[in-house]
Amino acid sequence: MAESERREGLDFAERIGEKEKRKVKGRRSKDRGLWFGLGTMGMIGWSVTVPTLIGISIGLWLDVHYPERISWTLTFLSIGLAVGCANAWYWVLREQRRIKSDESD
Repeated sequence: MAESERREGLDFAERIGEKEKRKVKGRRSKDRGLWFGLGTMGMIGWSVTVPTLIGISIGLWLDVHYPERISWTLTFLSIGLAVGCANAWYWVLREQRRIKSDESD
């Protein structure tokens, strides 16, 4: 009977330890609320929007100064969008790695 009581005591201590770890982690990341999430979404949105708009601008300039059979605007819009999506993917992966490293600490 002493062995089972000891196991229960260890299980209880482990549960308390886990709760304490979560509490400390929550206090450390207290500044991450709603505004942090909206800021992250804004950062991802702008990381796609800016290269796309730059691509459109370059394409429009080329269409005016060097007209061809193909549309430079559509070509550079596609290139800008691809670069922007790759940029957003990079930001998301970086944030995901940071979150995983925080969890392991």
